Amino acid sequence: MNGLTVSTHDEGGCAVLVVGGEIDCVTAVVLREAVHKLIRRGRVRLVIDMAGVPFCDSSGLGVLVGGFKRTRACGGSFRLTSVNPHLMKTLTITGLTKVFPVHSDVAAAIEADKVDVVSGATT
Repeated sequence: MNGLTVSTHDEGGCAVLVVGGEIDCVTAVVLREAVHKLIRRGRVRLVIDMAGVPFCDSSGLGVLVGGFKRTRACGGSFRLTSVNPHLMKTLTITGLTKVFPVHSDVAAAIEADKVDVVSGATT
């Protein structure tokens, strides 16, 4: 069984979650708890760095959608970065690329978030 790691740091006014390992029905709870903990603390502008995620099943997708919904309900933003091609295909097929933004890297996500904050948009 592979473990999942989630580390968090602040960058550009966003909480950046750096995720490492496979996200599946066993490990998805780790990501869910990290997202919920930030939201409870009022951190609702989230960037999820998926560079270290080789696999994500439907449980993981559910956590991402749930995190998106919770941040939006609080007036925040939820962005994915560095998604591998296999996961990007899954996000596209399921229509999730139309739900939350996917950026090439953390810097691009933070820049887009700054633009949205200035314009008053939320994503």
